[in-house]
Amino acid sequence: MATYLETDRLTLSRFTPADVELLVALDSDPEVMRFLTGQPTPRDEIENVVLPEILKVYAEHPQLGTFKAEAAEGFIGWFGLQPTADAKTAGVGYRLNRAAWGKGYATEGTQALIAHAFGLGMEQVVADTMAVNHRSRAVMRRSGLRFLRIYHEHFDDPLPGTEFGEVLYGVDRATWEAGRHG
Repeated sequence: MATYLETDRLTLSRFTPADVELLVALDSDPEVMRFLTGQPTPRDEIENVVLPEILKVYAEHPQLGTFKAEAAEGFIGWFGLQPTADAKTAGVGYRLNRAAWGKGYATEGTQALIAHAFGLGMEQVVADTMAVNHRSRAVMRRSGLRFLRIYHEHFDDPLPGTEFGEVLYGVDRATWEAGRHG
């Protein structure tokens, strides 16, 4: 599969229908899923919902999507540059296996996707997480995103920490460029 984006240590490419096992393995770790669903994603959900949605975004938004991330040690997870309700704003995110945590991959991949989004003509890049997800918040800050606001959503089966809300981080093109060239 063609490379979508490369950094010094990462290669991002599109997922294919043959990548079910990679996603199942990633989403089977309760620690990886701790701030997302709190539990592993069932295989049938990955086969029938998650992977088809990933492939659908490629078809509808050829420059955006969720991309398989590989490093020297092989598959480490994914990075996403997602469409939002605003055509000039992209959402950035990632999910990495535990073996890849603490190695700087999350920041490296996120920074590359932010720069890529602005290269595609986006005017803003945003990311969100649970307020209590301090590791992801630190990645957002290191990646050049700035805290925008805290908000609360209703969940029928809330995760521990949900009561503290969700946080939104973002950066606009002018701020990003000033930070990169100033």
